[in-house]
Amino acid sequence: MEFLRNVWNLYMERSEFFIRLTMEHIYLSFVAIVFIAIIGITIGITIAKYKKLAEPVLSVVNFIYTIPSIALFGILVAITGIGNRSALIALVVYGMLPMIRNTYVAISEIDDLIIESAIGMGTTGKQLLLRIQLPLALPVIIAGFRIMVVMTIALGGIASFIGAGGLGVAIWRGITTSFPEMTVAGSLLVALLAIVVDLALGVLEKIARKKVLGTVKS
Repeated sequence: MEFLRNVWNLYMERSEFFIRLTMEHIYLSFVAIVFIAIIGITIGITIAKYKKLAEPVLSVVNFIYTIPSIALFGILVAITGIGNRSALIALVVYGMLPMIRNTYVAISEIDDLIIESAIGMGTTGKQLLLRIQLPLALPVIIAGFRIMVVMTIALGGIASFIGAGGLGVAIWRGITTSFPEMTVAGSLLVALLAIVVDLALGVLEKIARKKVLGTVKS
């Protein structure tokens, strides 16, 4: 209890410091999430359309995902230097897998009869994608987006190891100065941020699932 009290006191005494780091963390995560969503969904749609690309693309993404985050950060530092740029690239690379895979699977598993009926009614390729495939795939895509967002926020906690901002600064400072309260304070805020966003996206996922499928996943 004494330790937790010290953590709380730290929040009170250095509230401006933690608010600034939280805003930096949100900004860095948001920018990465936008890039991941755009690139990941685009690639997912592309490999769903051109099936021959699916296996090699997913294999490459899976391989990248197996690289330890610290190792990837180290590689990027040697190429792009320390700071937010390297951190952003690492976050985008790591967040690709759930977005690409979920988009690909969601579109690929749409009933062929639905696609054939739409084409038979004169639906163009663009209309098919925007009015039928993406709306039907939306619940699964949101599920992948939800996983990706939580991963990105959590991984952002170690971005400070290569000179980026965010709550990882508090974590890293606590480690390097043998100040466990600081480390825990930063870690708790990362976890809290991830939980709050995950709950919000969970509500969005249920709404999308109910609207598209008429059911809510328990």
